[in-house]
Amino acid sequence: MTAEEWTAVRLSLLVATTATLASLPFGIAIAWLLARGKFWGKSLLDTVVHLPLILPPVVTGYLLLLSFGRRGPIGSFLADEFGIVFSFRWTGAALACAIMGFPLMVRAIRLSIEAVDRRLEAAAGTLGANPLWVFATVTLPLCLPGIIAGAILGFAKSMGEFGATITFVSNIPGETQTLPSLIYTLTQVPGGDAAAMRLTLVSIAISMVALLGSELLARRIGSRRQTA
Repeated sequence: MTAEEWTAVRLSLLVATTATLASLPFGIAIAWLLARGKFWGKSLLDTVVHLPLILPPVVTGYLLLLSFGRRGPIGSFLADEFGIVFSFRWTGAALACAIMGFPLMVRAIRLSIEAVDRRLEAAAGTLGANPLWVFATVTLPLCLPGIIAGAILGFAKSMGEFGATITFVSNIPGETQTLPSLIYTLTQVPGGDAAAMRLTLVSIAISMVALLGSELLARRIGSRRQTA
């Protein structure tokens, strides 16, 4: 592959990994709230979390541009106070990918938490453990395969994200040009079909490796749990 193609591959992996790791703690917290919490506005929170699945990705990217752009309320504050800039940067691509993959991550983790037997949590509570300790020592280990599945889904979605990313951070080679953006660019130029096909195969290979790795890891965790 060419240097440009390798750069797009490395940037895509960096963006997807950053988006997944940054959103995973929030995904676990929101999933636990939706699975175990009883509070006013729970349905509204559930709707907001899953909204990126329904909205066109371009709309999500445009809302990010309005909010986190240099002239947006959040973007201008972060730039002036902390020197953090998201628009037209790879960090902005990671932010867009994290938001687009967040609903899939939360849904997988929530289903895993709901599958945990609440009697085990109640038993730990009767022994004097506080709710946070119960979650860390009982709920979290039992729903670990779901967390892994949610992280992989978020990673895979980030690897394939295009609409929100290109709207928010554009298609700048070496800075925001991820695999989907470069594939789109190559399909628009004469003679770019071969390179586009190479990158398509690379995208498929990365996604398959991630899915197979998560499946093997989940099985290993499950087998250790049964032997214990």
